[in-house]
Amino acid sequence: MAEVLSPKVAGEDGISGGSVTGHPQWGVLKQAVEAIRPWQRKDGSIDFDAEDAPSRADAERTLGRAVDAVEQLSPLLPHDADYHRALVADLRRWAGGGFAVPDFLDSLLAFRPAADRRDGLQHLVVFPMYTQNGNPDRNLEAVVLRVVWPQWLAELERTRYDNPMFVPITFEDFTPGYDTNSAVLFPETVAVREAPDRWTWGAIFCDREAARFRSVTAAAVDVLGLELPEDAARLVADQEVAQQTYVLWDMIHDRTHSHGDLPFDPFMIKQRAPFWMYGLEELRCDLTAFKEAVKLQAEGHPMGLGVQYAILFDRLFRFPVTGDRVRNYDGLGGQLLFAYLHQHDAVRWTDNTLHIDWERAPQVTNQLCAEIETLYRDGIDRPKLVHWFAAYELVARYLSPHPGSVWARGPRALDLSLPPRKLVDDVLPDEFPLSMFYEALAKKLRTVIASTKGITGESALRGAA
Repeated sequence: MAEVLSPKVAGEDGISGGSVTGHPQWGVLKQAVEAIRPWQRKDGSIDFDAEDAPSRADAERTLGRAVDAVEQLSPLLPHDADYHRALVADLRRWAGGGFAVPDFLDSLLAFRPAADRRDGLQHLVVFPMYTQNGNPDRNLEAVVLRVVWPQWLAELERTRYDNPMFVPITFEDFTPGYDTNSAVLFPETVAVREAPDRWTWGAIFCDREAARFRSVTAAAVDVLGLELPEDAARLVADQEVAQQTYVLWDMIHDRTHSHGDLPFDPFMIKQRAPFWMYGLEELRCDLTAFKEAVKLQAEGHPMGLGVQYAILFDRLFRFPVTGDRVRNYDGLGGQLLFAYLHQHDAVRWTDNTLHIDWERAPQVTNQLCAEIETLYRDGIDRPKLVHWFAAYELVARYLSPHPGSVWARGPRALDLSLPPRKLVDDVLPDEFPLSMFYEALAKKLRTVIASTKGITGESALRGAA
C-alpha cells in the first residue's frame, strides 16, 4: 500500500469555532438527555403513569436544561444555527404537547450535513431516534461528531463516485444509544410525523468501523496463523489509515445501492423479503467497492489496495461471527465470500493455519461479484418469487442450507397460493448455519467482538498508546 496522508486533525483550522465537548454545557446537555431517556417509551413518549416516572414539572425542568445547553453551545457551531433553532422549537413543542410521541421533522429537515462537507467540521446533533444495531427504541440522544472529508476523497467523489448524500464522520462524544454497535447516523431513524419525500444525507462513523475492524482482524490473524503482507499489516495497525480506507469503501458501497442492472428497488425499502436477498445486496455493494479498488490500485491510487484488504478481512473474519443467528444477512454474506474463495482455491485452511493466495483472491472475489451481477440482471425479467429462488440457489451452491429447511426442498414444498411476503415465514431463523470452521472461530473471537461495543477511533488510539 503506498503512503497516504493522515487526515487533518479535526478542527485544527478553527472552522468549528471551538470544542463542544470541552464546554461545560455539553456535560449539562448529556446529563439532561440521560435523565430523560429512561422515562421514555419505545415510541419516544413519556409515560407519567409508569412506576418511577417523573412528575410533569420534573420532566419540563430537565428538558429545559437541555434546551438551555443547546442554546449556549450553538454559537460554537454557526453553520448549524438554523438546525439548532429548529431543534429548540421541536424540544419545546414536545414538552408543550405533554411529551407525547415526539415529532422532530422540522429540525430534521433543517439539519443538512451533506450540504457542507468540510474536513473537520463539527456538529452537535440531538434527536429522538433509534440507533441502528444499537438501541431499537426512539430515545432522545445527543452526539457530537466531526466530518471526515479529505481533499483526495472529495476529488474522487466529484470525478468518479458521485455521492452527494454521503457524509463520513467520527465520534467526539455521545449518549448511551451510541455506546453500542451502531456506526451510522441516518435520518430515517428519527421520530417524525411523516417521512419526507426523500432523504438528503446519510452519515457513517468511519472511526468506529475502522477501530472494530482492526481489533477483530488482529485477533483473527493471531488465531488463524495468517501471515499478512506488509501493507495489510500496516492497515490493521494504523487507526488513521484504516479510517481513510473505510471512508472510500463506504462511499463506493453506499452509491452502489442505486447503480447497476437492478431489479426494482433492490435495497427492498419497506418490503418483506427473505434475508438472503438483503445479504446478497450488501455483499454486491461491498464486492463492487472491491472491484473498483482493484481498478484504483492498477491506476496507482494509494488507497486501492487497502480497500481490498479491508473488505476481505472484515467480511471473512468479523461479519460471519458477529450478531445472533436470526436471519443475519451480513453474516451470511461473509460466509458466502469465504466459501466461494475456499472452493475456488484462493483461501486454504490447512494444518490449522489460514492461507490466502494474495494474487488469486482479487480475481476470485471479482468472479463472485460477476455472478451476483448476473443474478441481478436476469432478475429484471423474472417474477419476484422466481428471483428469490434463483438467489437461494446461488447461495446454496456454496453454503449448505439447514437440513430442516423448507425452502431447500424447492417450490413444491411451499404453498405457492400465498403471496411471496407470506412465504418468508417459512424461512428458518438460521437458514444457512455456520460451518464448523466458523463455529470454532466464533468461540475464539467472542470476547474481542464483545469488547468492540461502543469503541471509537479515539478510544482505539488510547488503547494502542
